[in-house]
Amino acid sequence: MADPTYSDRPTTTGAVDRKADGMSVLYGVALALAIIGGINWGLVGLFQFDLVAAIFGDGATLTRLVYIVVGIAALVSLGCYSRLRRTAF
Repeated sequence: MADPTYSDRPTTTGAVDRKADGMSVLYGVALALAIIGGINWGLVGLFQFDLVAAIFGDGATLTRLVYIVVGIAALVSLGCYSRLRRTAF
C-alpha cells in the first residue's frame, strides 16, 4: 500500500511557489488580453468593425489605452512563448 504522506512531486520553498504563481497569473492575463486583441483584429479584418472603439468611443483616450495594454500583453505573451520553447526543447 502506498504511503499517503509520500508524493513524487518535487517540493520547493514557498518563495519560489509564490513567484511562479505570480508569473502564471501575469502570463494568463497577458494571454487573455492578447486573445481579445486578436479577436478584435479579426472583427476589423472580416467586418470592418472595431469592438474596442465601439465600446469606448472612436479615438477616445481610453480606447488608445486599451490598445496599448493589449499590445504590451502581446509582448509579454511572446516572452512566455520563447520561454516555453526553451524549456520544451
